[in-house]
Amino acid sequence: MSEDRIVRHVILRGRVQAVGFRYWTEEEALVRGLEGFVRNRRDGTVEAVFSGPATVVDDMLEACRRGPPGSSVQSIEPIDDGARALAERRPGERFSVLPTV
Repeated sequence: MSEDRIVRHVILRGRVQAVGFRYWTEEEALVRGLEGFVRNRRDGTVEAVFSGPATVVDDMLEACRRGPPGSSVQSIEPIDDGARALAERRPGERFSVLPTV
């Protein structure tokens, strides 16, 4: 039996820019076989969308709480439009690092 796929759209707050967070997130997501995207936001946060099996997405979110060396994640806030947001990744890419918004 295959596990249901979910989509989680989140905002990460804390020291999450200028520490390699986007590229670390891309690597971690691809290793886990997840789809989605990550990007910086002008307000100093990082936005990410993860899609895949529920346990794998939950594991990715837990990894994001730790983040790469030099980061310090204070909070991960959910947004309720994950399925729509997933469409923002680049065509043909499993996981995209998108430009700052």
